[in-house]
Amino acid sequence: MKLRLLTAVAVLVSGAVHLWLWYDVFRSETVIGPMFLLNVAASIVIAGLLLRWRHWLPAFLAMGFGASTLGAFLIATTDNGLFGVHERWTGGWVFLAAAAELVAIIGGAAVLVHERADSSASELEDGVAVRGTHLD
Repeated sequence: MKLRLLTAVAVLVSGAVHLWLWYDVFRSETVIGPMFLLNVAASIVIAGLLLRWRHWLPAFLAMGFGASTLGAFLIATTDNGLFGVHERWTGGWVFLAAAAELVAIIGGAAVLVHERADSSASELEDGVAVRGTHLD
């Protein structure tokens, strides 16, 4: 549960930074502006799913959210930019969002690995118990 909570917080921090940046800088951008709002909405949905649904999909979505958001920023820092927006690695918001997105990627992967190991162990125990009853 702690991994899921940490990952959900990271996803929400990224969404909060994007909401602030949309309001402060990007709301007049025709393509990037709506993408920032979509990022905010996705962060809320993914964080909610991580906390409420014990399934592999929310962890996978958190990884994809972090990777795609960080990837979009990395593309925006290139000479070509992203939809005409050119960014730089300056400012606290940039580093806060990047750190949150890295935590979302690593946290999502950790949730998948941890919960897969737990489910494999319980399946093994169930399988041994079932096989043991057939031997009697």
